[in-house]
Amino acid sequence: MNLWRPIRAVLVCLLLWSIALCFSGCRPVRPFRPATDAGLGRAFEPEDQVASGLIEVAASERLWTGIAVSRDGRIFVCFPRWSDDVKTSVGEVVEFGRVRPFPNTAWNHWGASASPGDHFICVQSVYIDKEDNLWVLDAASLYLGGVVSGGAKLVKVDIEDGKVLQRIVFDERVAPPESYLNDVRVDTERKVAYISDSGLGALVVVDLETGRARRLLADHPSTKSEDIVLTIAGKKWLPGGATPQVHVDGLALTGDGEFLYYHSLTGRTLYRIETRWLRDATFGDYTHGTKVESLYETCAADGMAIGPDGYLYLTAIEDNAIKLFVSLGKLETVVKAPELKWPDSIAFGPDGDMYVTTSQIHLGDSAIEPYKIFRIGLKN
Repeated sequence: MNLWRPIRAVLVCLLLWSIALCFSGCRPVRPFRPATDAGLGRAFEPEDQVASGLIEVAASERLWTGIAVSRDGRIFVCFPRWSDDVKTSVGEVVEFGRVRPFPNTAWNHWGASASPGDHFICVQSVYIDKEDNLWVLDAASLYLGGVVSGGAKLVKVDIEDGKVLQRIVFDERVAPPESYLNDVRVDTERKVAYISDSGLGALVVVDLETGRARRLLADHPSTKSEDIVLTIAGKKWLPGGATPQVHVDGLALTGDGEFLYYHSLTGRTLYRIETRWLRDATFGDYTHGTKVESLYETCAADGMAIGPDGYLYLTAIEDNAIKLFVSLGKLETVVKAPELKWPDSIAFGPDGDMYVTTSQIHLGDSAIEPYKIFRIGLKN
């Protein structure tokens, strides 16, 4: 029997399939393990998730990134200290869109004589957990110049009285000097926090009972930039003439805490992993890598969040839009508007409405409009 003939036929088929992928508009992504729709919301209906428009909630002359909304609709924001003019790094939006330091002015003061563990240095993310506590993630990378020793931390604050309930400071093994702790999600039932490092590319898992933290997937492609050039408002985003490499950024935790979704900012692939593997400290990093699922090419996303409906929402920074990951291979646009200049972070209010910050990062020092918060009504 001539064995070469069937082998040659297989090789030809593989070649044709590869060519088809290269020229297709949206190629499927091979999963590291078989991907399913488990962990997503209920069945999607065509009339679902129709946005009722943008409502401006607040505006600021300072660049903000993260946003969190409490059960009674209180809005908390953060201002990363990327320049000298940032005096408040964590604040609450109050009357007429004014922002007051939270929990107080002392925590927001930073100077050469300030203790790094007791002051907010460069806060990138804020998050309200299911118990209505505020979590503050301090990257401590002052002016993006590297982590201030002893300053990278996760802080839990009681929003009723502003009392700091817990503070976990990360050493250089967890937050190396070139890291940038970017986003955080908290599982109050299991007492675990999940953090992304967009500076070097890794996930950090924190045991909130012991304060111990571990860096995971630091050598895995899922946490790394895809080395692409983003095009925003018709222009390539090349600050200083260089191609930014922003690694794993946005995180989203399902309501039951079973799945963690994540995405690099300079990348278009959505990944997830079952959190049981991340919580298992007996596993080596190689084993964690085998549990990662590569889901699909979505969009260049900064912030992500699981809505109260169980769906995954992403900010689409190249499209001035918010998108919805419906299922494997299906991405819907929820709202698209020129006002969404670099939609950054997403939070949901008690009424189910979405809140999103705009940070205009692509404009750099040329940004002339205020940075804004919009509320988006969703039809469910």
